[in-house]
Amino acid sequence: MSKESNTLIHRWFEEVWNKGREDAIDEMFAADGIAHGLADEKDQKLRGPEGFKPFFKKFRDAFPDIQVVVEDCITEGDLIAARCTVRASHTGDALGVAATNKPVEFTGMTIVRVRDGKIVEGWNNFDFMSLYRQIGLL
Repeated sequence: MSKESNTLIHRWFEEVWNKGREDAIDEMFAADGIAHGLADEKDQKLRGPEGFKPFFKKFRDAFPDIQVVVEDCITEGDLIAARCTVRASHTGDALGVAATNKPVEFTGMTIVRVRDGKIVEGWNNFDFMSLYRQIGLL
C-alpha cells in the first residue's frame, strides 16, 4: 500500500491543485471523507467532494496558477504525511480582498487516511497566516 498511497497524494496535488481538475476530487476524495483544518463559509469542516469543491474553486479563483510541490512524503499503514511548498500569484478577488497580483509562497503539511484508494480523512496544517500577510489581509 505504501507505493500506492504515495502515488495518491502526489496525484492529488498534481491533478486537483496544479492542474485544477475539479473532477479529480470525485476520483480521489471519498463521499464520506472529511478535511480537518479547512472550513467552508459557515466555518464547518469540508465533507465529501461536494463540500470540498467550493473551497477548491474559491482558492483556485484567487490563485489560478497555484503550484504545490510535495517536498517529502512518508507512509505508514493507511496514513500518508506530506510536507509541501505552495507557490502562486494572487490574481483573483475570491478571498475577500482585491487581487494584488503579488507572488506568494507558503508551506504546509497534510496527513491523510486512505481507504479503498481514496482519501477518507485529512488533517491540513498550512501557513495561511503567511499567505494572508503576503496578500495584505493582515
